[in-house]
Amino acid sequence: MADLVQEFNDYRQKMNEKLLADDNKVIKRIFNLDTNAYMPGALDVKTKELLGLVASAVLRCDDCVKYHLETSYKEGLNKAEVMEALSIATLVGGTIVIPHLRRAYEFWEALEQQGNASI
Repeated sequence: MADLVQEFNDYRQKMNEKLLADDNKVIKRIFNLDTNAYMPGALDVKTKELLGLVASAVLRCDDCVKYHLETSYKEGLNKAEVMEALSIATLVGGTIVIPHLRRAYEFWEALEQQGNASI
């Protein structure tokens, strides 16, 4: 199951490198804005990641959900915190979010499995 995390990261890195190598100023600025938006500010990084996770789930972007799940995991959020945020996303987004909730749960388990394997 940890392959799920590696496959996602490998593809994301490969395609981000290709996109940024095209030297499109607008795309580079959007990437930069995204990076800076999640830096510590009035809100801490953990809170911002949970906000990003909820928005991504409601918008039904599985890649975004995976990204925010992994960052949340690396920031030290636990399963209960993440699931509570995802429960809010499901409430706000409605039952159409449930398939994304399933995939999010599976990805979180893969993150935990990968984390336990490296201990």
